[in-house]
Amino acid sequence: MNTKMPKLSSKEMTILRMIADGKTSPQIAESLCLSLATIKWYRKCIRAKFEADTTVEVIRKAIEIGII
Repeated sequence: MNTKMPKLSSKEMTILRMIADGKTSPQIAESLCLSLATIKWYRKCIRAKFEADTTVEVIRKAIEIGII
């Protein structure tokens, strides 16, 4: 599949890797000292950049292009 690499910030990459590691939004928020609302906002931005409707789709695409 020809999935292009979206331009992610370093924070978005960190959060994407944590999601791929199975961390929940509350766990990510606590680990990064950010609010849960901020993590939800980052997740929404990541889904938009991957043009994905679900987190599962984001992870699948990220694996396909080799960034996780």
